Amino acid sequence: MRGPAEARDDRPGRSAEFVARGRALVPGLTVSLLVAVAATALGHLVPIVGGPVFGIVLGIVLAAAIKPGDDLRPGLSFAAKPVLQSSIVVLGATLSLQQIATVGASSLPVMLGTVVAALLGAWILGRLLGVRGDAQILIGVGTGICGASAIAATTAVLKPHESQVAYAIGTIFTFNIIAVLAFPGLGHALGMDPHAFGLWAGTAINDTSSVVAAAFSYGGDAGPYAVVVKLTRTLTLIPIVVALAVWKARRDTVATARIGSGAGFRWRSLPWRKLVPVFLVGFVAASVLDTLGVIPVSWHPGLSAAGTFLITIALAGIGSSLRLSDMRRAGARPLLLGAVLWILVAVTSLGLQAATGSV
Repeated sequence: MRGPAEARDDRPGRSAEFVARGRALVPGLTVSLLVAVAATALGHLVPIVGGPVFGIVLGIVLAAAIKPGDDLRPGLSFAAKPVLQSSIVVLGATLSLQQIATVGASSLPVMLGTVVAALLGAWILGRLLGVRGDAQILIGVGTGICGASAIAATTAVLKPHESQVAYAIGTIFTFNIIAVLAFPGLGHALGMDPHAFGLWAGTAINDTSSVVAAAFSYGGDAGPYAVVVKLTRTLTLIPIVVALAVWKARRDTVATARIGSGAGFRWRSLPWRKLVPVFLVGFVAASVLDTLGVIPVSWHPGLSAAGTFLITIALAGIGSSLRLSDMRRAGARPLLLGAVLWILVAVTSLGLQAATGSV
């Protein structure tokens, strides 16, 4: 057992390690910030595109031009994840619980319909295209719920081969980029109002970052509306991953013939932290503060602007981290499955909106 003196000796080492990690973030975060500033300026000049979309496009151009080295990776990754998650919490401070409940309830038919379409489509089309097993499940869950986050949570349960995870993420990322660039123009062409577009983006685009980019570039209330729809959709990950965990435990038990040997299902083995992300808790907590009147209404415009700028920084980091080799590695058949599911979900969302009078 270590004494107080030894514990004190550890503090300088930990502080130095913390400082070193902070310094490692500076180069990549600086690049993301500079790209975001340029993207925001361009977004003001071309509002129909918006700063977030310019952020990811400029980031992709930068990645192709200079191929960011390992010194930039930590900061770019920090921008792509914690900064994006922080932006969601900031946006939560501009929404009351009543708004969230209203949007979540009204979007349920469209949201659940698109999730079912993605999962059934993955099961049927995966068989037809020869994309089977865990890769088929990962692409279906990623398309139907929340992209890379859903793939991460599902991976923690299924324990698939790394190549299958790479295929799924590469496939999802490819269509995230296409969605960010294509959806706003399609929405305007279809004459969708901001709420209808927010519902479409929140249910038909899979990754949170891409939903945010497309919806905030659309203008009006599309951004906050899409965020609430997307976060409500993310909650469907919990029952789906629990069901997959039970299914895998039974499959493994039969395969190893070890019934009753302790190799079965364990509730403690579920990736609870990934099922209920910290930023989702933060979003709800910020909304509670807004509902209670702790956050003045006069702060909302500033918070919205700050949230949008943080989103632009995050998307600049995502774009700058892009490796075309990762997209090529996805292969033809998983990409085809992802393309068909993406179109199926987008069309299903529009169809359900028309049927429920949400368009």
